[in-house]
Amino acid sequence: MAQEEKVFADGFVFKRNENAPEFVIGRLSIKVDDAVAFMKDNAKNGWVNLNVKQARSGNYYMDLDTYEPKADGKPTAVATKVKAQPQAQRPAEDEDLPF
Repeated sequence: MAQEEKVFADGFVFKRNENAPEFVIGRLSIKVDDAVAFMKDNAKNGWVNLNVKQARSGNYYMDLDTYEPKADGKPTAVATKVKAQPQAQRPAEDEDLPF
């Protein structure tokens, strides 16, 4: 099977801060003009799916997820949805954390 060429996500930068608390995964920075152009060029059904990956160098990068389900209609992967926590239950930015 031939491997497709990576399409790097223009305008998106993901960084992990190793000194951040465990619950902080990283920071996503978006350069609006580049990201909007990239999303318009790569949208399918109103969506653009990106993968966050780690290079051999240790740096993180984002590339376009070009996965297409098989035409036979059988699911090949199980998708899970994460339910967002309601805004009222989130602690305010200036509140002290309990730990």
